[in-house]
Amino acid sequence: MKQATVTLAIETHGRGLVEITAAAGDFVRGSGITEGLLTVFCRHTSASLLIQENADPDVRHDLDAFFARLSPDGVPGWRHNNEGPDDMSAHIRSALTQTSIAIPLLAGQLAMGSWQGLFLWEHRTRPHRREVVLHLIGE
Repeated sequence: MKQATVTLAIETHGRGLVEITAAAGDFVRGSGITEGLLTVFCRHTSASLLIQENADPDVRHDLDAFFARLSPDGVPGWRHNNEGPDDMSAHIRSALTQTSIAIPLLAGQLAMGSWQGLFLWEHRTRPHRREVVLHLIGE
């Protein structure tokens, strides 16, 4: 059994989804592992990971709009607002999504559907540098 690990540094432009499918695929191809499991882990509490449609950008827009209604910025009474009105809403959005995703590897490829993409979801309104750890195990 082989293992490979890398940490991706992802620059965000503020709230929204940043596709990282290609970077994950490049890592997998370079590893020499053809069958196994890729674990993707986000090292932050105000950003998360998502597998979602990557063909129509309206999907990403509508997801952001839905979460804006579900967890709006600046809700009166929230105590955690040290970094601004989007602070607690970003933590809630992250808690409702996921910080870790497992993707099977088949024949040297991520076993994702035709329209699926892997995304880092930035929940803060200002740009950030995020780290995503990729760990691959297999043969």
